[in-house]
Amino acid sequence: MAGLSFCGNNVTKNAYSVDTGMLNNGCFVDALNLVPHVFLLFITFPILFIGWGSQSSKVQIHHNTWLHFPGHNLRWILTFTLLFVHVCEIAEGIVSNKQMDTNHLHLFMPAFMGFIAATTSVVYYHNIETSNFPKLLLALFIYWVLAFITKSIKLWKFAEYGVGVLHLRFCITALLVVLYGLLMAVEINVIRVRRYVFFANPQKVKPPEDLQDLGVRFLQPFVNLLSKATYWWMNPLIIGAHKRPIELKKIGKLPIAMRALTNYLKLKDAYEDQRNAEDPEKAPSIWRSMYRAFGRPILLSSTFRYLADLLGFAGPLCIYGIVEHLNKKPVPYFEVYFMSSNELLQNTSVLAVLLFLALVLQRTFLQASYYVTIETGINLRGALLAMIYNKILRLSTSNMSMGEMTLGQINNLVAIETNQLMWFLFLCPNLWAMPVQIVMGVILLYYLLGTSALIGASVIVLLAPVQYLIATKLADTQKSTLDQSTERLKKTTEILKGIKLLKLYAWENIFCDSVEDTRGKELTSLRTFALYTSMSIFMNAAIPIAAVLVTFVSHALINKSKPSSSEAFAALALFHILVTPLFLLSTVVRFAVKAMVSVQKLGEFLQSDEIGDDSWRNGDMPVSLEACKKHPGATKAINRKQPLLYQMDNYEQPARRPLRPNETEDVAVKVNGGFFTWGSNLSTLSDINICIPTGQLTMIVGQVGCGKSSLLLAMLGEMQTLSGKVYWSKLPVSEMLHEANSKNRYSVGYATQKSWLLNATVEDNITFGSPFNKQRYKTVIDACSLQPDVDLLPFGDQTEIGERGINLSGGQRQRICVARALYQNTNIVFLDDPFSALDIHLSDHLMQEGILKFLQDDKRTVVLVTHKLQYLIHADWIIAMKDGSVLREGTLKDIQTHDVELYEHWKTLMNRQDQELEKDTEIDNCQTALERKTLRRAFYSREAKNQVDDDEEEEEEEEEEDDNMSTTTSRRSKIPWRVCWQYLSSGGFLMVFLMVFSKLLKHSVMVAIDYWLAEWTANADGPVNGTANGDGPAGLPDSYYVPVFIILCGAGIALCLITSLTVEFLGLSAATNLHHNLLNKIIHAPIRFFDHIPPTLESLTRSTLLCLSAIGVIAFVTPSFLIALIPLAVSFYFIQKYFRVASKDLQDLDDSTQLPLLCHFSETAEGLTTIRAFRHESRFKQKMLELTDTNNTAYLFLSAANRWLEVRTDYLGAVIVLTAAVASIWSSGKSLPSSMVGLGLTYALTVTNYLNWVVRNLADLEVQMAAVKKVNSFLSTESENYEGSMDTTQVPEDWPQHGEIKIQDLCVRYDPLLKPVLKHVNAYINPGQKVGICGRTGSGKSSLSLAFFNMVDVFEGRIIIDGIDICKLPLQTLRSRLSIILQDPVLFSGSIRFNLDPERTCTDDRLWEALEIAQLKNMVKALSGGLDAVVTEGGENFSVGQRQLFCLARAFVRKSSILIMDEATASIDMATENVLQKVVMTAFADRTVVTIAHRVHTILEADLVIVMKRGNILEMDKPETLLENEDGMFASFVRADM
Repeated sequence: MAGLSFCGNNVTKNAYSVDTGMLNNGCFVDALNLVPHVFLLFITFPILFIGWGSQSSKVQIHHNTWLHFPGHNLRWILTFTLLFVHVCEIAEGIVSNKQMDTNHLHLFMPAFMGFIAATTSVVYYHNIETSNFPKLLLALFIYWVLAFITKSIKLWKFAEYGVGVLHLRFCITALLVVLYGLLMAVEINVIRVRRYVFFANPQKVKPPEDLQDLGVRFLQPFVNLLSKATYWWMNPLIIGAHKRPIELKKIGKLPIAMRALTNYLKLKDAYEDQRNAEDPEKAPSIWRSMYRAFGRPILLSSTFRYLADLLGFAGPLCIYGIVEHLNKKPVPYFEVYFMSSNELLQNTSVLAVLLFLALVLQRTFLQASYYVTIETGINLRGALLAMIYNKILRLSTSNMSMGEMTLGQINNLVAIETNQLMWFLFLCPNLWAMPVQIVMGVILLYYLLGTSALIGASVIVLLAPVQYLIATKLADTQKSTLDQSTERLKKTTEILKGIKLLKLYAWENIFCDSVEDTRGKELTSLRTFALYTSMSIFMNAAIPIAAVLVTFVSHALINKSKPSSSEAFAALALFHILVTPLFLLSTVVRFAVKAMVSVQKLGEFLQSDEIGDDSWRNGDMPVSLEACKKHPGATKAINRKQPLLYQMDNYEQPARRPLRPNETEDVAVKVNGGFFTWGSNLSTLSDINICIPTGQLTMIVGQVGCGKSSLLLAMLGEMQTLSGKVYWSKLPVSEMLHEANSKNRYSVGYATQKSWLLNATVEDNITFGSPFNKQRYKTVIDACSLQPDVDLLPFGDQTEIGERGINLSGGQRQRICVARALYQNTNIVFLDDPFSALDIHLSDHLMQEGILKFLQDDKRTVVLVTHKLQYLIHADWIIAMKDGSVLREGTLKDIQTHDVELYEHWKTLMNRQDQELEKDTEIDNCQTALERKTLRRAFYSREAKNQVDDDEEEEEEEEEEDDNMSTTTSRRSKIPWRVCWQYLSSGGFLMVFLMVFSKLLKHSVMVAIDYWLAEWTANADGPVNGTANGDGPAGLPDSYYVPVFIILCGAGIALCLITSLTVEFLGLSAATNLHHNLLNKIIHAPIRFFDHIPPTLESLTRSTLLCLSAIGVIAFVTPSFLIALIPLAVSFYFIQKYFRVASKDLQDLDDSTQLPLLCHFSETAEGLTTIRAFRHESRFKQKMLELTDTNNTAYLFLSAANRWLEVRTDYLGAVIVLTAAVASIWSSGKSLPSSMVGLGLTYALTVTNYLNWVVRNLADLEVQMAAVKKVNSFLSTESENYEGSMDTTQVPEDWPQHGEIKIQDLCVRYDPLLKPVLKHVNAYINPGQKVGICGRTGSGKSSLSLAFFNMVDVFEGRIIIDGIDICKLPLQTLRSRLSIILQDPVLFSGSIRFNLDPERTCTDDRLWEALEIAQLKNMVKALSGGLDAVVTEGGENFSVGQRQLFCLARAFVRKSSILIMDEATASIDMATENVLQKVVMTAFADRTVVTIAHRVHTILEADLVIVMKRGNILEMDKPETLLENEDGMFASFVRADM
């Protein structure tokens, strides 16, 4: 009993006497203090067990009952403080107890019970809160009251006995009284607000609406404080990722407060508020609006940051205390068990615990600060994206077409600038936290080491500007590098788009060289970039070494005394702390500069021209854009019921009403005196006066480039109006009533000439957001004859069309666009040359079924731009245009009577076209069929083979890539070491060796420096035997230590330089080699590829080595630490294992959700005119908000997962520090000099910083190495056999002289795995013959033309041209001697000259001659610069017809004796085509011309016709002979349409 009696066992006094009164016995008061704690435990435990038993299984599901009672956070903070104070009380009790002669349990027992009770209280509270059952809080209320009373009694007794503030126990008790009082107040407040007891009507409170919605999985705002701080709620997600990959469903929706719409409205209001009345032109400041909208969370985050930074200084101070007091034994007091406040802080164990707590708190605050900034950054990004998007929807079209605002710029705004701002916000708190940190650090250093510390700190400060300079230089080089790489990317993508043409013309090498050239420029700027980067890494590593060196050397010189080990190591730790802000400062400054630039760009963009307000198009009901924005749900308030015209039997032509163009309501659109321009002040359209009659078919005709499309856009309000007006008719009131519900007025069905498709299913592209009506949909599909095409697609009309409709042919794309315009239920339909990519049958069908029947039955107003004059007979009103003005307008009759000349001209052309109609009877017409064939080939070859090296499918190769990306998600968390090795080895082995070696050396030198310091200062703590000048090593003079110290530091600095340089240049050489090989290997493989060594590899090695060296040092100092290391290592392993898998998934989600978002932006920018014509802005906005939110959700989860990891690794680090401290304190008595303890602790502190970097870098490395892996997989593809078996010298210079072609037993296939497409073809073509090839779909016409160029796999037979077997020729030679004109025109950005003759071999005369043949001479002459006039990307500044003519000219420039024409006249008007036919016949009179015909009439004049079927030649003879054979295939072709 004597050992453990509660009140102690003092023989002289009776501990249990109450002579002086109950409360005057200290022991009784302490016992009284036990009562509340016991009471609480007895009440809450049963409730908790019953509650938990039933609830634990459902914890996941029930988050729709979660609440925060009033004072939630305050209560958690107070409870944590209470726990801390209880710990202090226990420590104080135990320490005091050691001073007594017998054990006094009452000194620490009540404190211990109090600790348990406080823990229970908070668990209990949490459970009540999540189940929303406040009545049970009464128990807590009673507990706080009782505890408050008992502690107050104790405090009052202390005061009575004169125990004052100097005594620790008095302070602790006073603190407890205050805390219990505050908690009581919090509890009373809950009662006051929620009225759950003592009041008649308790308040019913629902949880926040986000939690009602089970789709919200991001719980950070709703969980309790502890879970917020440690991200506990993420556990199920991260651990679950190991079993099943994280999908979008798993991460759910964003909480309302974080959605893009909420934040957009916040930012927009802040932005618009700044517009002042007197200066409306002045642009509102984006900075200020950002501050107004998002200032508060940034301030909160900064507060967290300050707290964290101040707590950070606890580390060095605690080290100082521990090392200082290790060897001083405390003096015992016997009589009193009150210890002074000061004494506690001199107890090393207490200091170790304090150090641990400080670290944990500091890390928690730091992560909280990071999290708040990241969340704010994400909110800001969402808001900015919404702002940019709304602006895009209002951009004026002239900006886009005149190239002031390119798609690239918009994509940059979306992808780069918003992210720059987001990153700036992330780093923002650093800006104001750093100076404070630096100042505090310097003050503490001064306090430890005196003036020498200031000298050392001045080194840091003086080198800071140098660092800043390097940082700005870095930013500049980065910018130039970016410009170069965008330039290179542009060139590369152009090559990829036109790859087929480049190969056919043998121009790969020219283009390849131009890319290599740009790449060279890029690499020079990359070299400077690498140099600066390595300099900045070097500065960051070297500055602390230099500072330490200067400080200690100067200390030795000035003070003539050595620093004590406690001072030295506290100083070392402080230097470690000071390095971080300085290291970050350069980065932050750089980001700040970037953010400034981004804001400037954004500002310019938001101020750029907007389209005129088209109130005139809204008739009487202006639907304001703002109204749509405020209620994102209501897309359009007009109910679109389908008209009841859909009984299929009344499909006869309705009787036409006589025209009355003078009456206004019969005019749908009217233009008066219109002068319109595309931005420059020259008017593109001048003096336009036209009417479009309501419910009639109006046709606009004219030559290529006379402004037909512009006229449509002008009516839609897309052009800038110089003068004049466009009127849109309003409906008469009587009609208004029944019309309003049947048609969506004021939106125009518009099909552009250059088809624009969404990245969605075929069905979505046609319905375009309208409700789906099966019958109507089917009619539209039939009218556009899309059914056969749809049947070919793998998933029918649910097939996804790739970006820009890449897997469809031109005709299919165009028909889908027309179908969209037809399907939309609009009053007015504008069709811009819908027939250009269609052949005769399709266009006739579309004209009859689609336009004449479907649209006219609906009484819809149709405006049709066309080249097909034979349709003029159907027109109710004709507008003829010439050179940007209206030549004639009226009915066909009017024109016949008033402008005979024009009518005659049309008639001749029309006759020719009618003849065509008679002749053009190729069954199942070829072109469409061809498209369908390629479609089939494109979609099904994908299953047939994995490796695509044939460039027919080149486009699909890009897609295949995406497919592969999406399907391969491996659950294994292996790190791709093999790929890392491949990457490094491509940088050269010497470099790799250098890097590894210098890194290891650098780290060992760093450790040596610190160890030497420990030796030196241990010496200073004084030799034990009092010999001052030292016999033996005890007191070696400074002169022995200082030089070694200087040498070591110098070596460290030099090694820093070497490592940073080798790392950067290793990365560069690796990137160079990879890019070079890649470009040469596959000229057709997208190279979006990183250009530096993945910084992760570098920092991974750095942080791992740091951690290892630190753990090594600690283990060396206190071997017992190794035992504690085992559980730590295990937990670390599991944390990183789970995190890496989850992180990879979330990273993938982030990437995969970002793509559709960027796509949506560029799609919108491309299809602006269509979206605006259809009036679908709000639907697109809605989609954009959804996409943004999805991406933001993924990003939020990713950053929360990073915080999850960091909190855990930081706590592990804190535990490492604690174990190191405790271990060293235990073993200090025996043999350990205190300087070694200091060394160990300093290193333990650094571990916390580096542990999480190891894991993060491992995770990033996986992601980055995926890119290398991809490149390597590309490098292993086969490339074409360029060599051939003949030498170039054996080929005559002028081969082929005659153009004689022999085809012998030719068999061709696209891939060894596929069936042959040509089987045993034999043919002979005389020199100079004009040959036509025709045949049904899939008969192998195109394949034959490709076989001439050896583009396909010729596995049997041969083609002999002028006596040489082409398969033996080097490809370059073969392809450069033939020329071909392809179906779809491809132009490259550059000059006209470059497009016609990239090899620069021809004279100007020859180029002009070619242009003249192609009917382009006059137009080119008119351009500024003539032959050197600019061609924009993809030739966008010419009309489609003109582009086709340029492609013809390109073939004429090459005077080869064999020309192959793959139906090259699809989008050219009749007049031009006729001229061309003649010219080809004359200009190529003596050459062999092979025409692949899609319209038979083009080959009726040929010398020889080849009819193909299923890869065989069916008939081959003169056309006349073939026609005589009644049963022949050719004859049936021609007859079928007679």
